[in-house]
Amino acid sequence: MKARVLLKQRLVLNESAFAEVVIWQLQAPLESSAHDYKYRLAYVVNGDCVLRYDNEAGKGDHLHSNEQEIDYNFVSTEQLIDDFFAQIKRMESQQ
Repeated sequence: MKARVLLKQRLVLNESAFAEVVIWQLQAPLESSAHDYKYRLAYVVNGDCVLRYDNEAGKGDHLHSNEQEIDYNFVSTEQLIDDFFAQIKRMESQQ
């Protein structure tokens, strides 16, 4: 069995911003991960990715915000999505 797409969605948030959420289920965890998901969640404003949650072999779960890479504590795909959109909301309130 290859990776299976669980969710692939692009949400237009306003005329200058969108969020893209892609989550796959893998046969086995990536190196440095304790779960069997691969994911990429991106918040793009005016063509620039200003927030991204992702995981990759060797790096594990992390997020990119303001050009910083920060470790992320993955609990579940539901919590991942909740955390992502909560951070978008916080970022929008600071603008």
